[in-house]
Amino acid sequence: MKTPVFTGSGVALVTPFKGDFINFDKLAQLIDIQIENGTSAIIACGTTGEASTLSIPEHMSVVEFVVNHVNKRIPVVAGTGSNDTKDALHMSRLAEELGADGLLIVTPYYNKTTQTGLVKHFETIAGAVKIPIILYNHPGRSGFGFTSETYEAMSRVPNINGVKEASGDFSLIAQTRALCGDDLNIWSGDDDNTLPILAMGGKGVISTTANVVPRMMSDLCRLFFEGEIEKAQSVAISLQRLFDALFVEVNPIPVKTALNLMGLDVGHLRMPLCNMNDEQVAVLRNVLREYELC
Repeated sequence: MKTPVFTGSGVALVTPFKGDFINFDKLAQLIDIQIENGTSAIIACGTTGEASTLSIPEHMSVVEFVVNHVNKRIPVVAGTGSNDTKDALHMSRLAEELGADGLLIVTPYYNKTTQTGLVKHFETIAGAVKIPIILYNHPGRSGFGFTSETYEAMSRVPNINGVKEASGDFSLIAQTRALCGDDLNIWSGDDDNTLPILAMGGKGVISTTANVVPRMMSDLCRLFFEGEIEKAQSVAISLQRLFDALFVEVNPIPVKTALNLMGLDVGHLRMPLCNMNDEQVAVLRNVLREYELC
């Protein structure tokens, strides 16, 4: 049995910009908002944090700042994935040196590899660090994903702690739970899959929506773990309109737009991400108003 890096709602935190630079003052504010509202972990420099358009020095400066500002109040998980094993290993070592409590590493994208290559990729990185690793399965972004048999192989690696599951494949999750049990923790990687994954033994969610409503995402998980299943269902159902609105375009375009509409001034998106069109912004603004967020 592997103790999960965290249980509950972990936020896949946006990276705020001011001009061409990271806005560290705003980043501190966002972190404090999350902790004050019950978020269980901060995930820095993931997809929602626009990691793919951060240079390695920028990437590591964000990780270092988040680790220092959180100051052990909750776990910090650093995104360090790459389609180049050497780069992923390098960033993982740096994040460990900077004090991250865990790593989130996505499957290699574009060159993709095979299931055997996946095992070799993650075993190589895991052998180079001591902190726990959360795998990230997102076939929609990386072009392929794990099989349950590969998950079983990964579960035998001591510091591979679990997986952020964003495949939407509940048969895969059921097969993985049957094969791995508590040797591979599972977190939802899709906000609207949080409740069913919790029901299948999941440990929580790595959430985009928590940027906008951290308390509600925290409550959803807390209520489930406390056995208040109907109340958890009610929270999940009440959030569905917001889930839909925050993924009306490619993440993190809508969530960053939402935070700006809420007055949090997190800045622009880095190209090739671009602004939402006026029609979609109007849809998003109307949904935020329904939730009294703007």
